[in-house]
Parts: sequence; structure tokens; C-alpha cells
Amino acid sequence: MKISTKGRYALRMLIDLAEHRNNGFVSLKEIAERQNISKKYLEQIIPVFNKTDFLRTNRGSQGGYMLARTPDKYTVGEILRLTEGSLSPVDCVNQDPIECGRSADCPTLPVWQGLAKVVNEYLDGITLQDILDQQRERYMNDYII
Repeated sequence: MKISTKGRYALRMLIDLAEHRNNGFVSLKEIAERQNISKKYLEQIIPVFNKTDFLRTNRGSQGGYMLARTPDKYTVGEILRLTEGSLSPVDCVNQDPIECGRSADCPTLPVWQGLAKVVNEYLDGITLQDILDQQRERYMNDYII
């Protein structure tokens, strides 16, 4: 499993919105500048979130985007599944029932199912708030005398 640029940038965009949630609506231009991501690329990612309850939008001169929920209500897993699709290492793990004719005798199926479970549980256990807290802690401990 490899996370695409789209997934990585979407996560960075939502972290940026979480970090600046007290500033009201944030423009894609501001996010693009802070995150060093092309505004055009962010414009391609936004439609994925417009179909969900992830973001609130506002048009006009004071327009932009903001999180629809608090940062502790967004998990990295749900963000990546939305942008990447499945996070499973192989296709058959996503099927119910498994369509592969070898599944009943497949010695590796439990390996892939276990890996998918570990990856999903790990990513679902990390919220945007956890990332912000970790970032703040890292900067607080990074002082020079």
C-alpha cells in the first residue's frame, strides 16, 4: 500500500484547516502558500470533500473553507479512505464475500486480512487533533538556551 500525493496533500490541507480553525473561512490560496502545494492541485482535491460533511464552504471575498467538525472528530483513516479508496493491501480483502476461487485454500489471505486490520485500526486511532497536539509538543520541546 502506498499513499498517493492526493491523499498526502488532502491530509495536509485538513491539518492546516484544523490549525487555523479559529480564523474563520480559509482560502485555498492561503493553504497552498503555507503548505507549499499548488492551488490548482488543492482545487482538484476539494470536490472529494464537498460530497461529505467534512467541510463548510463560503463563497465571495471572505470565502473559503473550514472544518465542519472539531479536529478530534476526523481520523486519518477516514480521510485517506475518502481520498485513496481502500487501504487494504490486496483487493480480495475488500470483497464480501471474497470472489477469488482460491480464498478457501489461500494460505496468505489471513496475512492480508491481518495487515488490513492493523493499518485501519492504526489510522483510525489518529485524529487531526492528535496531530496538532503532537506538533505543538514537538515545538514546545524544541527550545534553545
